[in-house]
Amino acid sequence: MQHYLFKLTLLTVVLHHSFIYAQSLDPKTQTLYAAGDIAQCNNKDPELSQAHATGKLLMGLLQKDPSAMVLTIGDNVYKDGTLTEFMTCYDKTWGSFKSRTYPSPGNHEYHTESASGYYQYFQDSAVQNATGYYSFNVNSWHIISLNSNLKNSEHQAQLNWLKADLEENKERCSFAYWHHPVFSSGEHGNNPQMLDAFKLLYQAKVSLVLNGHDHNYERFNKLDPDGNLELSNGIVEIVIGTGGAHLRPIAKPMANSVVFDSNNYGVLKLVLSSKNIEFSFIPLSGKLSDKGTVHCSL
Repeated sequence: MQHYLFKLTLLTVVLHHSFIYAQSLDPKTQTLYAAGDIAQCNNKDPELSQAHATGKLLMGLLQKDPSAMVLTIGDNVYKDGTLTEFMTCYDKTWGSFKSRTYPSPGNHEYHTESASGYYQYFQDSAVQNATGYYSFNVNSWHIISLNSNLKNSEHQAQLNWLKADLEENKERCSFAYWHHPVFSSGEHGNNPQMLDAFKLLYQAKVSLVLNGHDHNYERFNKLDPDGNLELSNGIVEIVIGTGGAHLRPIAKPMANSVVFDSNNYGVLKLVLSSKNIEFSFIPLSGKLSDKGTVHCSL
């Protein structure tokens, strides 16, 4: 009997250590949360704003995962993107996790000359210069933040940078985010400003693009740069302009729009693993459910 118990105990120990070893082989995951069109403090009291509500939602999620990060998809603060607005509105709604935030600028930031309020406020974060575009790596993924407000030579410089950045990171899975969507059923509709960037991303087999600008949630099926369905190497575009600014309805979704909602504030959760992204919309009220998987195209 004692010999049998010893063998059983040994087997239990072996199985336990095998389980630990198997766990260690699991691919690392990283969680990110994203939204744009955020801090609109019309009542001069940030605690009465929807941005305060989404910020509180995010704080609860971030406290559960100390490694999670936040992406902002432009129009971080209204209505002019001044440093004062950032300090009195954004800082009191989403500012508590600024050190974990990777922002991008929107058109309202550029109501202030050269978006100086935006660059001053985020100068100690991921924004290292006044171009508004940069990239960074998270585990096996390469993440690209672009500026959809640049014109002429500045925009061309961004495209040149993007082409070189994609070439340098061609062996990594990638996704990108910026403010103005190339495709949208929302009030502003399609915006051609970043179509040439979209083409470069498509050629590089980038899997996902996140945008804001239209104050709603919308997810498109895999698209080519002409907006046609492309199930093999198309880009999934998600508009996530639900961070706090007033929502705007739309009557008719475009072709290849899979989910459209203009009634719910919330954030997009992204869980990155070695070869895919699990996404899910997290609403304030729990009235909208959308989730799925975007696979790395490499």
